[in-house]
Amino acid sequence: MTNKIIGKYGEDIAKDFLIKQGFEILEMNYHYSKIAEIDIIASKKEVLHFIEVKTRTQELFGTPLEAITPKKLKQIYSCAIEYINKTKKRYKKYQIDAIGIILDKEKIEKIDFVENITLE
Repeated sequence: MTNKIIGKYGEDIAKDFLIKQGFEILEMNYHYSKIAEIDIIASKKEVLHFIEVKTRTQELFGTPLEAITPKKLKQIYSCAIEYINKTKKRYKKYQIDAIGIILDKEKIEKIDFVENITLE
């Protein structure tokens, strides 16, 4: 599988995971510009979640979550602000979350869900 196919597969796994956790999926692959994208925008209990998904087939070069750089977080933040300003519905809280997925021959080996990550 190519990296693009692995990434799409991981996003589908993350979407199913979130739905099972009670999230409502609002957007997939929301683009703000050519460089800024949010993998999943979801809501749960009046909280709006901007979710970055990272999928790997091995942890040889680090975990999927370690691949989320400060630069990527800044891009997600900018995109989230744009989305919040465009949407008509208001939420009590907004946050950026991350899902890291490890695959073993196309089967899910591990899913890590970290809520409310920050730039610090």
